[in-house]
Amino acid sequence: MMRASLAALLGALFLVFAGGKAYMQVNAAVDIVPHKAFFRPGETATFLVTARGGERAEATITHLAETVAVLDVTLRDGSVALAWTPPPDAPRGYGITVRLLDGDRTLATASTAFDVLERWTQAPRYGFLSEFAPGRDDAQAAIDGLLRYHVNGLQFYDWQYRHETLLPPGDPYTDPLGRRMSLATVERLIDAAHARGIAAMPYTAIYGASPAFYQQHPEWALLQATGKPFEFADGFLIIMDPSPGSPWNAHLLGEFARVLDETAFDGIHIDQYGAPQIGKNAAGERVDLAEVFPAFIDQTAVLVREKRGEAGAVIFNAVRNWPVDTVASSDQDAVYIEVWDPYRDFMDLHRLVVRAQDLGGGKPVILAAYIHPDHRHNVRLANAVIFASGGTHLELGEPGAMLADPYFPKFGAMDADVQATTRRYYDFLVRYEDVLATGTTDATAARGDALLIEGVRTRSLRSRDRVAVIVRQGRDFETFSLVNLLGLDSGEWARPLAGGPDPLDDVALRIYTDRPVARLWWASPDGDNLDAVPVDTAAGRDENGAYVALRLPRLDYWTMIVLEYES
Repeated sequence: MMRASLAALLGALFLVFAGGKAYMQVNAAVDIVPHKAFFRPGETATFLVTARGGERAEATITHLAETVAVLDVTLRDGSVALAWTPPPDAPRGYGITVRLLDGDRTLATASTAFDVLERWTQAPRYGFLSEFAPGRDDAQAAIDGLLRYHVNGLQFYDWQYRHETLLPPGDPYTDPLGRRMSLATVERLIDAAHARGIAAMPYTAIYGASPAFYQQHPEWALLQATGKPFEFADGFLIIMDPSPGSPWNAHLLGEFARVLDETAFDGIHIDQYGAPQIGKNAAGERVDLAEVFPAFIDQTAVLVREKRGEAGAVIFNAVRNWPVDTVASSDQDAVYIEVWDPYRDFMDLHRLVVRAQDLGGGKPVILAAYIHPDHRHNVRLANAVIFASGGTHLELGEPGAMLADPYFPKFGAMDADVQATTRRYYDFLVRYEDVLATGTTDATAARGDALLIEGVRTRSLRSRDRVAVIVRQGRDFETFSLVNLLGLDSGEWARPLAGGPDPLDDVALRIYTDRPVARLWWASPDGDNLDAVPVDTAAGRDENGAYVALRLPRLDYWTMIVLEYES
C-alpha cells in the first residue's frame, strides 16, 4: 500500500517519462485506482483513493444502469483504501464513481471501472513492455501505471537472447540488435505484473533463427522453389520449417519448455511475419504454413497446459489477417491480428473483429493497429470502432507510452489529454463489457439498419460522411453504438486526421423493434460522466414497423444506446 505522504504528493503532481519526453500533469482533486487489473470471483475488490482537500469520500458502485452499492469513507492524510466484495458472477464489469466531500458539499468527482473474471483471457486488455535494460528500477511504478487502463496481460516484446535461444547464457546480455538487456529486469517486471494480477507473456517467433544458427542447421530451413532459404529483413533472420515432426519444431518447443520451467511467464506469445506462406522442406516436400501454424499452436497449447494448467495462455499473431481462417479456431486463447493493408479504413477494424469472432467461435479478438498518439483523433476513433465491435486494442504498456510502430521500442509518448481520453475509453470498455463484448454477438448486418438518425446518413460502406451503427446482441438486450465519422478528411485509421468528427447536438433517432422494451439508456466515454443515462422514449409505428423514438443531447465520437427487452 502506498504511504499516505507519498499518496498526497502523487495526488497533486506527477511526471510521466516516455520516449525521452517528460510531461507534467496536475491531477484532479480526487483520483481512484483499482489495486489489481481484475478481480476473481469471491475476491474483495480494493481501490486507492487519493485526494487534495475534503474530509470524506462517497463511492457509488454500478453495474450497467443499476446502483449496487454505496460506500462512505473518511480520508486520512489525503488517501483512503476502499474495499467491496462483488457477487461471484463472471465475467462482469462495474463502474465506481467517487465524490470528494466537505460536509455535504461535493468538491470533486472521479471514476474508474473494474471487472470480475475467472481468468484474464475472458476479457483481455493486452499491453506491452519493451525496455529490459540492466538496472531498470521502476518495475512496480511502471506496472501500477497500467492499472489506470485496466491492462491485464503484457507482451514482453523482444526480451529474448536470440530467436532460436530464448534464455541468455549469462546476465546481462546483448540482443541481436545490440541492445543491452537483463533477465533480472525481465523477472522483476514479471513479479511486479503478477502482484497486480497482470499476466506476463514472452514474445517468440515461430520460425525465425539467426544466420549463424542456420549455418549450423541448414537442413532445418524453409526453402524457396530455387532451394534457397527464405530470409527476413534482408538476411537478419532465416526462416525455419516449423512443421510438426521437423527438427526446428522440436527445438523451438524445447525452448518454450525451458522458458516455462525457468521463468514465471504465464504462457507463450507466438509471432510470424506474414510471409512466406508456402515453401518446401529439405526433402522437397510442400509446406503450407496456413496448415502448419494451427498445428504448431495446438502443440504449444498442450505444452502450456502441462506447465501452467488452465491459467496458461497461448496467443498467435495473424499478420495482415493471415491465416485467420485456419488459426482462429486453433487452441489459442484469443484471436490476435496485426492490421496492415488492405485493411485501411476505420470500418475495416470492425469487419476484422467481427469475422475473427465468428471464425474463433466467440473468442476475444485483439487488434494490433499502430497509431502514433500524436494523432489523437485517429486513436480515439479507432478505439471507438474496435471497442464497440467487442474487440480490444494492443496499444498501451510502457509508462505514458502508446505503440506507434511494429518495432515496439519505437513507441510514442501520450500527452496529458491523450492519457485522460484513453483512460476514459478503457474505463468505459470495462464498465460496460457485459453489453459490448463478453456474452454478446455481432448483429450489425442484421440490425444496423434498424436505427435511423433524422437528417444523417447511417447506411454506407464508407468510413466517413456518416454515423456508423454497430450492433451487439445478448440475452434480452441490444446495444447500438453510434460512431461519428462525419466531417473527417480521411476514412483511413492510419492516415493522420486534421480534426475530429463534426459533433451533432439534439440527435433525434428511431430504433425499429418488435420486442417490448423494458428500459432504454445511453452512455458515452466522451465526457467526464460515464454513467448510464435512462431515456424516456416514445413508441410509434410507420410503414417500416414498430419503433421507439428518442433524443440524445450530443454525439461527439461514440455514444452507446442499450435496449433492455422484457424477458
